Amino acid sequence: MRSIALRVEHRQQQSLSPRLQQAVRLLQLSSLDFAQEVHDALGKNPFLEGDESDADAPAADLPETDVDAGLAAPSASSADEPFLDTSAVIDTSPEGDPDGDVDYSERDSWQADGLLSQRRGEEGDLSAMDMMAVQTSLNEHLHGQINVLPLSMRDVVLAKSIVESLDDDGYLRTDLDELIELTELDPPASPDELQVALRMVQSLDPLGVAARSVGECLLLQLSSIEDGGEREIACNIITDHLDCLAAKDVTGLARKLKRTPAEIEAVCDRIRRLDPRPGWHFGASQVQYVTPDVIIRKLRGLWRVQLNPSIVPKVRLNHVYAEMFQRHRQAQNGEMAAHLQEARWTVRNIEQRFATILSVSEAIVKRQKHFFEYGALAMKPLGLREIADEVGLHESTVSRVTNNKYMATPLGVFELKYFFSRAMTTASGGACSATAIRGVIKDMIEAERSNAPLSDAEIARQLAQQGLVVARRTVTKYRQLLKIEAVERRRRAA
Repeated sequence: MRSIALRVEHRQQQSLSPRLQQAVRLLQLSSLDFAQEVHDALGKNPFLEGDESDADAPAADLPETDVDAGLAAPSASSADEPFLDTSAVIDTSPEGDPDGDVDYSERDSWQADGLLSQRRGEEGDLSAMDMMAVQTSLNEHLHGQINVLPLSMRDVVLAKSIVESLDDDGYLRTDLDELIELTELDPPASPDELQVALRMVQSLDPLGVAARSVGECLLLQLSSIEDGGEREIACNIITDHLDCLAAKDVTGLARKLKRTPAEIEAVCDRIRRLDPRPGWHFGASQVQYVTPDVIIRKLRGLWRVQLNPSIVPKVRLNHVYAEMFQRHRQAQNGEMAAHLQEARWTVRNIEQRFATILSVSEAIVKRQKHFFEYGALAMKPLGLREIADEVGLHESTVSRVTNNKYMATPLGVFELKYFFSRAMTTASGGACSATAIRGVIKDMIEAERSNAPLSDAEIARQLAQQGLVVARRTVTKYRQLLKIEAVERRRRAA
C-alpha cells in the first residue's frame, strides 16, 4: 500500500488586482458601452455622483502641448480632483501655414440654435421636437391612398390584405391562394378578384410596390421612362435578359437585341436608376451613428488632438457621503467600505482611460501627420509596438485602446486601428503601408477607361512599374476590401 506524500512547490503567477481588472475592462469598452457602464455605476454606488449642471456649459480653454515637447503624462493627482486634460497640439506644418484654420462657428451656431429651441419649448412655444416630421411606414402610406379611392368595401378589404402581406422591401412574398383564406370574406374571394386588387395596389405610389419578383418590380416602374424606344428595349432586357443586365454584359445584350452597344448602355443606365426595393423609403430603421472618441482639427497650422467632450462623463466622488462615512468609522460596515473603495477606483480608472486614449491618439497623429495632409496615399507603415514604446504602454493595452475607438478627422471618421498597417517592401528597398497601396489601387480604378477596365493582373503589373511589388491575389483582396467590382462588371461599352 502506497503512503501519502506531501510535496511543496513554489510557483510564480501574475494576477490582476480588482482595480486593474476594472481599468482593463473600462479601457476596452466602446464609447457607447462605456457610457452605459458609467450610468450603471452612478445608479449602484452612493459615493458617486454625476455633475449634470454643467452639461451644456462650453468647454474651458484646454492646455496645449507641442509635439516637440511631447504629450504630458497623466497627472497623479487625487481622484477627487478634476482630471481631464483633453487636448494636445501637434505641429505638422513647417511653415506654420495659417490657411489651415478650420471655422467651427457654423457648427457652434447650430448647437446654440438647438439649445434655444429647447428653451423655447420649455416656455410653452413650439420646440424643434414638436416640428419634427413623423416617419410614415409603407403600410400607412398605402392605406392612406386606398382610403381615398372609390372602392367597394370588399375591394378595400382585398387591397388592404395585400398591403398587410408586404415585406420590408415592398414585395408580396405570399401566394394569392393563401390570401384568399386570410381575407375570410363571404363569399370567398376569387383568384380573379385578388388579381384585380393586386393590380390596383401595384398602381399606387411608390412604383414597383407589391411586386413578386425583381423583374416584376422593375417592369412596374418602366412608366417612368419617357422615351418609348428606350422603354421597349428596357422591357425586353428585364423580361428576357435580366441575368445579362446583372452581369453588365453590354456586348452580349447588344448582340441579342440587335442594337448598338451605346444604345444598350444608355438603357442599362436608365434601368439601374429604378428602385429594386421600393419599401426601403418608408419606415426604415434608424441609422446608428458612430460617436468619435477623439477629434482632430487643424488650427493655425497645428494639428489639435482633443477628446470629444460629449463622451467625457462628469463623474466625481460624493464628498458629503464620503466624509460622513469616514467620521463614523465605528459604525461602518464592510459593504459600504467596499462601495467607497470602488467609487475611488472608478473615478481614477475613468481618468486613466481618457488619458490613455488621448496619449495614444496623439502618438498616432504625430506619426501619421502626412495622412491628414495628403490622404491615404501618404499613410506610413505603423505597428502597435511603435506606439506602445512611445507612450510607455504594453502592446495589448494599445490594442485595447485602438479597438472600437474612433477619431473624427477632416478626411472622415476612422477607427484608431485604421492607422496601423504592415510594411510592404518596395523595389527600391523602402517600405510602404498596405493602406497606401489600397489608395493607389483605388486611384487606378477610378482613372481607368469605362470600356477598358483594368484587370487585377494589369493593376499588379502597373504597381510593379511604380516599384510596388504586389501579387495579383493581394490586389484582388485589396480590391474586395475597397468594395470594387471585378473587371467584368466594371466594363462598359464605348
